[in-house]
Amino acid sequence: MAKIQKQYACQACGAVSPRWAGQCADCGAWNSLVEDSVAKPTPFQAKHSLQAGGRALQLVGLDSDIALPPRLPTGLAELDRALGGGFVEGSATLIGGDPGIGKSTLLLQAAARLALSGHSVAYVSGEEAADQVRLRARRLGLGTAPVMLAAATSTRDILTTLGMGAPPRLLVIDSIQTMHSDLIEGAPGTVSQVRACAQELIRFAKERGTAVVLVGHVTKDGSIAGPRVLEHMVDTVLSFEGERSHQYRILRAIKNRFGGTEEIGVFAMAEGGLAEVVNPSALFLTQRDESVSGTTVFPALEGTRPVLVEIQALVVRLASGATPRRAVVGWDSGRLAMILAVLEARCGLSFSTSEVYLNIAGGYRVQDPAADLAVAAALISALSERPVPVGAVAFGEIALSGEVRPVAHAGLRLKEAVKLGFEAALVPAGAAGEKSPLTLAGFKSLNGFVDHMLGRG
Repeated sequence: MAKIQKQYACQACGAVSPRWAGQCADCGAWNSLVEDSVAKPTPFQAKHSLQAGGRALQLVGLDSDIALPPRLPTGLAELDRALGGGFVEGSATLIGGDPGIGKSTLLLQAAARLALSGHSVAYVSGEEAADQVRLRARRLGLGTAPVMLAAATSTRDILTTLGMGAPPRLLVIDSIQTMHSDLIEGAPGTVSQVRACAQELIRFAKERGTAVVLVGHVTKDGSIAGPRVLEHMVDTVLSFEGERSHQYRILRAIKNRFGGTEEIGVFAMAEGGLAEVVNPSALFLTQRDESVSGTTVFPALEGTRPVLVEIQALVVRLASGATPRRAVVGWDSGRLAMILAVLEARCGLSFSTSEVYLNIAGGYRVQDPAADLAVAAALISALSERPVPVGAVAFGEIALSGEVRPVAHAGLRLKEAVKLGFEAALVPAGAAGEKSPLTLAGFKSLNGFVDHMLGRG
């Protein structure tokens, strides 16, 4: 406990004296000194106090005229779209995805394009030897790109090497789970090692102005492995999604401090690497000339980009006593259960004795709540064997009361449908007033929508 020290303070002027006196030496007042007890700070407190001894910070206002950090376009338009215009100098980007999805291929293509355009790029691989990376570059036709390549896992060695000369404009670390810091005990990939190595690499990015890209492993449920704080430390988090059985890959921005989130970039895996897909809507739609029951086209919205996808449903009637099955690919299974419950409770349709299968064509994963009406249209069409017209799209959110609620950016969705040659749209009643060359049919409730689908007037 700190030692109590006595002192005497003048009640007239506030002067402090270590001894009592009848008259204040400063203001001359008589009998004004009163004893005041204060705790004397110990040497430990004086050493560990954070209220003094630091560096004064320069505080600026929100309206200060400060130049924003420049962008570093990669030359891959889809990657730049997901990033918001390219890498930012001094930023840290984390990209995760399933094994074999194409993370290393995408970053090697971006690094090679930046190097060929005159920027200094360093690529450090902790999972492959340098010769393996060179072989991949030759297979992709990028063997002549002046990328500085190294195979290392020691964070100290990497930062020491990069600190000897001018820092590179882009640094790729593949992957952060293989990096090791000799300041922390533990094997590479542990929580403490991942956090410590990422912190040192991010500090290097902020101090030297290098755009650092960290490749992260994912767990079986698709989340990035390691401590959750890793996603908080970086500036941008990208998720590389797609089914390995399909050639299409989707790069989704989950977090972006320098741009909007939920932007996507679409790629197709080809022999020469990942190719950009300029019009993804045409890829996720099947080519069919006649109507097929159980299929509906839905204009999904990813950030500012509308993407038309095909929703497929199959309803199989079972014999009495059998337990029906519900299978979903590319959509939320809980959302499907809710739509089925609303159709049964509010509209009188029975799915309790039927198996229900729902699929999003092309390996696409839909997270937009506006897909409710399109899913309901596919289910009603599959149950009644009445196909939805080929030239029609559908979107809208369904409430538990059976109300068809309006959704955001209806105009963008309709414009994308017009661009691909669609002629009609099944929309909420609030979106029926949009100016569009499409024939719009608006619905306030799911009952009216079911009557329209079944031809009841």
